[in-house]
Amino acid sequence: MSIFTELASLRDGRARSRSRRMTVQQKRDARAAYVFLLPWMVGFVLITLIPVVSSFYISFTKYNLFQAPRWVGGSNYLALFQDPRLLHSLGVTFTYVLVGVPLCMIAALAVALLLDRGIRGLGFYRSMFYLPSLLGSSVAVAILWTQMFGQDGLLNKFLALFGIQGPGWISDPDTALGTLILLAVWGFGAPMVIFLAALRQVPVMYYEAASMDGAGAVRRFRSITLPMISPIIFFNLVLSIIGSFQAFTQAYIVSGGTGAPSDSTLFFSLYLYQQGFTNFNMGYASAMAWLLVAIIGAFTAVAFYTSRFWVFYDD
Repeated sequence: MSIFTELASLRDGRARSRSRRMTVQQKRDARAAYVFLLPWMVGFVLITLIPVVSSFYISFTKYNLFQAPRWVGGSNYLALFQDPRLLHSLGVTFTYVLVGVPLCMIAALAVALLLDRGIRGLGFYRSMFYLPSLLGSSVAVAILWTQMFGQDGLLNKFLALFGIQGPGWISDPDTALGTLILLAVWGFGAPMVIFLAALRQVPVMYYEAASMDGAGAVRRFRSITLPMISPIIFFNLVLSIIGSFQAFTQAYIVSGGTGAPSDSTLFFSLYLYQQGFTNFNMGYASAMAWLLVAIIGAFTAVAFYTSRFWVFYDD
C-alpha cells in the first residue's frame, strides 16, 4: 500500500506542477492581452468615458467655455420643455426619422431582392448601390445636394426642358425637409448589402416546398422571406434609427447652419450645435445631449420590446 500511496502522491504532485505551470502561462497570456488592449482602454477613458461623465456634470451647470461652470441644478432640464424652438426641432427630427427610416429600409430591401435574383454583374451593381452610403453624410454630397435642388439646380433645369418652372426645393419650407429625407433614402447602400447577405442565407428548399404547394411570389415573400430575415430587419432598423437621430451634416450644409428656411431643417442635433458652439451655452447643450440619449434609448427600447412579436429566430 505504501508503494501505491507514493505513486499516487507523485502523480498528484506532477499534476499540481502542471497546473502551476499552466497558471503561470495563463498569467503571461493575460498580461500580454492587457498590454495590447491598453491603447484602446486609454483611448476609451480619455476620449469617451471622461467626456461623457463631464457632459453629465456640465448639464447641471451654467457654462460658457470662458468661465468656470456654475452649479444651477436641474434648471437646464426644466428649460428644455419651455423652449419652443427646441420642441420644433424635435418635431422636425421625429418627422425625419419616422419617414426617412422606413423609406430607406424599403428601398434597401427592394434593391436587395432585385440583386438576389442573380443578375449579371452583381458585384458592380452592389458596389454602385453601396457607394452612396459611404458619401451620404459627407460635406461634399451635402453641397452637391444643394446644387441639385437649388432654384437654379439640376432638377429645375431638367424640369425646364418640359416647360415646368420648379421651386427652390431647399429654400421652400414645404419641401426642404423632404430633400433631406430623399438624401437619407439615397444612402441605402449599407442596409442593402446586409439584406443581400441575409437573403443569400435563406434555404432554397423552403421556396421549393412552397412552390410545390402552390404559393405565389407574394405569399413566399410574406411567409418565408420576411420571417427568415426578420433578425436582420431588426438589426438594420435599430442602427438606422440611431443614425437618423444623430443626423447633422446634411442639415448644417443645406441650411448654412441656421436650420433655414423657417427652421424647417432645424434638426435637434443642429440646434444643439447652435446652443453649444454658437451661443456658447454649454450647460444647456449638454442637457440637450442627454435628452437626445434618453430619446434614442427610448426608441431602441421600444424596438427591442416589440421585436418579440415580429422577429423570429431559428430556435
